[in-house]
Amino acid sequence: MTSLLTRPDRSRHDNGRTDAARPRPLVLIATLGGALAALGPLVVLLAIGVIGWFATDAGVHGAPRDGMQVGALAWLAGHGSGVTVMGARITIVPLGITAIAAWSMWRLGHRVGDSISGHGPDADRISDGERDLTVPTAVALFFAAYAVVAVVVATLAAGTTADPSLPRVLGWTLLLTAFVAAPAIAIGSGRAAIWAAFLPASVRAGAAVAGAVLARLLAVSAVVFVVALVASFDDAATMTARLHPSPSEAGLYTLVNAAFAPNAALFSGSWLLGPGFAVGGATLVSPGAVVLGPLPVVPLLAALPSVGTPAGWVGALMVLPPLVAAVTTHRTLRGRLLSWDRIALAGCGGGLAAGVGFAVLASLSGGAAGPGRMRFVGPFTRDVLVHAVTACGIGALLGASVLTWLAWRAARALPSDPAPGAGADTDIRTEG
Repeated sequence: MTSLLTRPDRSRHDNGRTDAARPRPLVLIATLGGALAALGPLVVLLAIGVIGWFATDAGVHGAPRDGMQVGALAWLAGHGSGVTVMGARITIVPLGITAIAAWSMWRLGHRVGDSISGHGPDADRISDGERDLTVPTAVALFFAAYAVVAVVVATLAAGTTADPSLPRVLGWTLLLTAFVAAPAIAIGSGRAAIWAAFLPASVRAGAAVAGAVLARLLAVSAVVFVVALVASFDDAATMTARLHPSPSEAGLYTLVNAAFAPNAALFSGSWLLGPGFAVGGATLVSPGAVVLGPLPVVPLLAALPSVGTPAGWVGALMVLPPLVAAVTTHRTLRGRLLSWDRIALAGCGGGLAAGVGFAVLASLSGGAAGPGRMRFVGPFTRDVLVHAVTACGIGALLGASVLTWLAWRAARALPSDPAPGAGADTDIRTEG
């Protein structure tokens, strides 16, 4: 943000003349950033595809381009394209690949924002209301470059039986740009700090609560999944051994399963919230009941509980989401300069937003995983939305209630007539 306050220093050339140092062209920086954000993960997956092609049969069958094709299809699948395998449509998105693409977008987007911070009006002129289109222009160019790479990759892979969906790829690219690249560019350029200054303190605090609660809930869900998988490690190893893979093939198979680990974590979070999820038609995995049918040989499925009615203590784990929301909200709002009513508003509003965010992510984690009954895999999104909003909202409100009570007591203890020069809306620092 400091680059917005002062323009670049003047540089002296050898001939003694001084010229203002011009920033690099915005069009070039944003376009190059979008292209590199797409090409980074793509190149890695292409390399893994070639390695996998050689590792399976030492290159006896096919050509290296077949391995590259698999890598390109994996990149497209991470962008929601879906693939067709042996006539069966698979639409479940490997969110592990999506997370890598989002990380690449964030890193490159932040660098783009830092590079264009000298463009457009400075902080004083922005505060005076001057229109600043620097960030929107950079975001549009970033998306255009990323989308061009996606279109080229999808076009080259379209001639195969996999049949990736280009509209879905562009839709996911637009979502990633809007929720990952755009904030990164705004933060890197310093504009986000300026825009946030115009927001009420309660809104900023609520946004901090929402982000913290959602992150902690995802972390706890991942931990529960890992614990369940470790407890069933023997079953997972047996599933893998039934395929009789070589060591190299086992390593590749592990990478494929790891790509769906974030999906499994979201399934676990949906289970913690109560509604649970389905692993095929007419199935249910929840704290109250487990109904399963024939399952594919996938090591991740070893973490599923046994069929029947779970033990009573399993239902007690449903207290984790509201507990996480309460503790996280208390820690996030502790020490903030807010009055008691704003603390309650920020806590409750942030918890509700976190619940909605988790439900949205859970809705993206499911899809068709094969033919027949395996076309229905994933959380029950509507039920998850209701339970997530309730658990996170109530938990966050309870976490903020202690701070609210302390701030209310402090406000009651103040003199009825404020000292000269003191504002009527003086904020109270709460103690945790």
